[in-house]
Amino acid sequence: MPEEPRWLNECERDAWLALASLMFKLPGALDAQLLRDNNLTLFDYFVLSGLSMTPGRTLRLSALASQVSSSLSRLSNVVTRLERRGLLRREPDPESPRYNRAVLTDAGWDLVVAAAPGHVAAVRRFVIDGLTEEQVTALREVAGRVTQQVNEAAAEDSQRGC
Repeated sequence: MPEEPRWLNECERDAWLALASLMFKLPGALDAQLLRDNNLTLFDYFVLSGLSMTPGRTLRLSALASQVSSSLSRLSNVVTRLERRGLLRREPDPESPRYNRAVLTDAGWDLVVAAAPGHVAAVRRFVIDGLTEEQVTALREVAGRVTQQVNEAAAEDSQRGC
């Protein structure tokens, strides 16, 4: 007979439902601002801003996928779209030509620089400014811990071949 699940108590269920609501609503709100003001999705912005903060504005695609918490195939589709817009280019990695890297173009740099103030304002509006300093600290700690648990579970699953 299967073991009985560890059901959530009322407090745990309320916390989970609040988090689930946040996971669904916040990306849409941030997407809407970026699409309206810069014709970028939130994921596009993370790709471009991630590149903008690396030395040489260049990163191996596998490292970029990890940085933006994406599969390589999803990232590849987005990179293709951003490449068509002239915001980045894909090239072989000179250290290991069997790998590709993404390079932020000057147009991509200009767009991410132009998009950053509006994005930060939206993050402040939807998240930061409504919280106390202690709540921001707690949010960082909780988000970091949940992310760590997800990463650990993914690593365990990949070791088991799942």
